[in-house]
Amino acid sequence: MKTLVIGLGNPILGDDGVGWRVVEEIARQTANKPEVEVDCVSLGGLSLMERLTGCERVILVDSIFTGEKPIGTVSQFALSDIPDLTAGHSASAHDTSLHNALNLGRGMDIPLPRDEDVLIVAIEAENVYDFSEILSPAVEAAVPQAVGAVLRLIQLK
Repeated sequence: MKTLVIGLGNPILGDDGVGWRVVEEIARQTANKPEVEVDCVSLGGLSLMERLTGCERVILVDSIFTGEKPIGTVSQFALSDIPDLTAGHSASAHDTSLHNALNLGRGMDIPLPRDEDVLIVAIEAENVYDFSEILSPAVEAAVPQAVGAVLRLIQLK
């Protein structure tokens, strides 16, 4: 099964760029693996749903701030494991949550992965709003661990 690995975030907003950094390394390590497609995007909601069209399995890599774990902690879970905190209303005036976007797309018969086939590798971060292309030391140190987690999910390590 082909796997799409997407780095989410903004590479000029400090730790928010960690998803891109991880996926750039995944791209180097999977360059000769046709069963793995990689991409880096600054999308969410409906735009991200469109990017997932036709995919059966997706791994999203992104920063996260829960305030419950030390900065640099790597977590992994399926989209189906997390609540849709915006259920019933839009996340913003211009978009919606990925949960809602996928449900909308499926309702229009767009071929999209099941929530349990959208896997997330998240790196706990805090500095995601300051303009910088540099990751904080704790987040930078977590990049190899996040790369390993992604490779295990696509069964290449």
